[in-house]
Amino acid sequence: MAAKPLIEAFFDEVTFTVSYLVADPETCEAAVIDPVMDFDIASGQADTRSAERMLAFARERGWRIVMVLETHAHADHLSAAPFIKAKTGAPIGIGEHIRDVQKIFRPVFGLDELRTDGSDFDRLFRDGEQFFVGTLHFTVMHVPGHTPADIAYLLGDSAFVGDTLFMPDYGTARADFPGGDARTLYRSIRRLLSLPGDTRLFLCHDYKAPGRDEYRWETTVAEERQASVHVHDGVDEDSFVAMREARDAALAVPRLLLPSIQVNIRAGRFPEAEHNGVRYLKIPVTMKNG
Repeated sequence: MAAKPLIEAFFDEVTFTVSYLVADPETCEAAVIDPVMDFDIASGQADTRSAERMLAFARERGWRIVMVLETHAHADHLSAAPFIKAKTGAPIGIGEHIRDVQKIFRPVFGLDELRTDGSDFDRLFRDGEQFFVGTLHFTVMHVPGHTPADIAYLLGDSAFVGDTLFMPDYGTARADFPGGDARTLYRSIRRLLSLPGDTRLFLCHDYKAPGRDEYRWETTVAEERQASVHVHDGVDEDSFVAMREARDAALAVPRLLLPSIQVNIRAGRFPEAEHNGVRYLKIPVTMKNG
């Protein structure tokens, strides 16, 4: 019988992001999923304390990190993947459609130097691809809609679904970023919800829906199908698209959108330092009234 993975969640309340350490108890090999780089946009200061906490946890338990896995290019936090790679040598993996995201955002930020072949990442996963961390057997599921490149990592009775789904009382991901599509998102969600009902879904965010006192980031397929406020059984595709598009039109832009996207499409790397030793990010500016 396959080993049951050891799963440890790390919640960053500043960005409402959940990162995961997933370890094989037999070999003590482990993967990090969606690690957070702490970033203060007001001062421009980056900090590795959240990533260091994950590394310390793994070290204390004798786990060896052999892979860093991204579910997509995040728009609400910067990735700490390069820091973890530098400390452990673990390659960074993401869905192969990150190339599409790079092509979309290269002109937005004027990133002429950006490669759009995905080569900033070490592994580009295709839909249905399988790989191992120790004896843990992962399968990749392409779940676009939030972005073109979103993937979920399936592992036994567990699935790490990124931003595609939230807790049943909060709903589903937005689909209004460039390359996003509400209809595609619905179809991806239904694909996830076709997994066995007892499949545990590990989410990348929780925003603590009104009326709930604690943060939560684990649910099941059955719970989503029964109780999701956006996509429970009986919600058809057209109804979902109408709801999602109306809701997205009223949502604010994520606070860290501009720094996050241009860093994360580079696998979390900041631009090279200039002659004064400082790294600079770009802020596209448009005039609202002309």
